[in-house]
Amino acid sequence: MSAENLQPTDEVKAPVLHHVNLKTSRLSEMIAWYGNLIGATPNFQFEGGAWLTNDAANHRIAFLATPDIVDDPDFRIHTGMHHVAFEYPDLDDLLLTWERLDRQGNKPHFAVDHGLTTSFYYVDPDGNSVELQVDNFGDWAASTEFMRTSPDFARNPIGVPCSPRKMLEARRSGVDPKDVERRAYAGAYPPDDPYDGRFGKAA
Repeated sequence: MSAENLQPTDEVKAPVLHHVNLKTSRLSEMIAWYGNLIGATPNFQFEGGAWLTNDAANHRIAFLATPDIVDDPDFRIHTGMHHVAFEYPDLDDLLLTWERLDRQGNKPHFAVDHGLTTSFYYVDPDGNSVELQVDNFGDWAASTEFMRTSPDFARNPIGVPCSPRKMLEARRSGVDPKDVERRAYAGAYPPDDPYDGRFGKAA
């Protein structure tokens, strides 16, 4: 933009989300956990924090760690962030990530087909929820239109709980990814056990 075009404006300049910053009392555990979950590595760390990324950005996740930070036993029922989300390019990457984490004993606290996305939610060492998702349409414009106009979404905006294991079995049997996603939303792959969406007090 040239200097002469820098005139006062009421236009909202829309930025893109760059990173999230979490306070933690478990810095080393958090660095290792996010490294294992999404391949995030520190570009810089010291005793008071760290800045991690899994792409070309200087950081996508920041941690602040000071001696004053303590756990909140009631954080689940306090106002604040519920989760942060990371998106995969396709369902297979999401399912293979689920399988890798499952072998390590890291199971999602919630797995759901939201209609617009298929999403698996995990709990980090501090108790924060982290969503791993894939856009069911492979097109943000299409999934946005679904969110805005679908009667099914309006009736059930949370979505249909699903079993990642059953979805992966379906893919390995030759079911097309789009069909797996559609069947999940129709309830064809119910979870074996109830999930905890962590929307309030523990059950």
